[in-house]
Amino acid sequence: MPTTPHVETHFQASETVRDIVIGMADGLTVPFALAAGLSGTTANSSIIVVAGLAEIAAGSIAMGLGGYLAAKTDIDHYRSERQREQRETFELPDKETEEVAEIFSSYGLAPEHVGPVVAAIKSDRERWIDFMMRFELGFEAPDPNRARQSALTIALSYIGGGLVPLVPYMVFSTAGSALLVSVAVTLAALFLFGFIKGRFTGINPLRGGLQMLATGGLASAAAFTLAKLIS
Repeated sequence: MPTTPHVETHFQASETVRDIVIGMADGLTVPFALAAGLSGTTANSSIIVVAGLAEIAAGSIAMGLGGYLAAKTDIDHYRSERQREQRETFELPDKETEEVAEIFSSYGLAPEHVGPVVAAIKSDRERWIDFMMRFELGFEAPDPNRARQSALTIALSYIGGGLVPLVPYMVFSTAGSALLVSVAVTLAALFLFGFIKGRFTGINPLRGGLQMLATGGLASAAAFTLAKLIS
């Protein structure tokens, strides 16, 4: 009897989505707060555009560098822990063997079955170390290109998000008119971004959109209030 093949549909790009969320969320809120704050001090939209573009350039570089350093730290940490596990398999093989057996026992494997499985894992040292990294320490091997990809993703997302609240100031010559449109466009972009993120990550898209709208809206309002008070 023919059966429908089972196809796994798990989402596998959570780190990339995280980077996009970090970059886009900050890009939508920080330049908007700057533009909104400046709208209270000048009616000239061109001044706000120049200041906004400068902030987007600086912000994207800073955010991208932060993402690079964070990912590089994860890679260095993984390598350090792996070297430690490698040393322990040479210096403390009996202890490491016990730890492998304890892991399988915790999953309910019968004692008479633990020995052969542990022996099979120990027969390949690299596989043994991989097992300990994964199941003892909970570490997944990081992508060696992760730092560069993270920096680029965050920076581009920041630029994309930052241009959204700034475009109205490029269209309207008066800051007052541009501010109203910027608020509407930024809030709509926050909701749309959250909606799309929800579709990719498996949560309810409407819920994702409202969460992003509320979070980004509150952050923008707080930043705008601070900018107004300072100005």
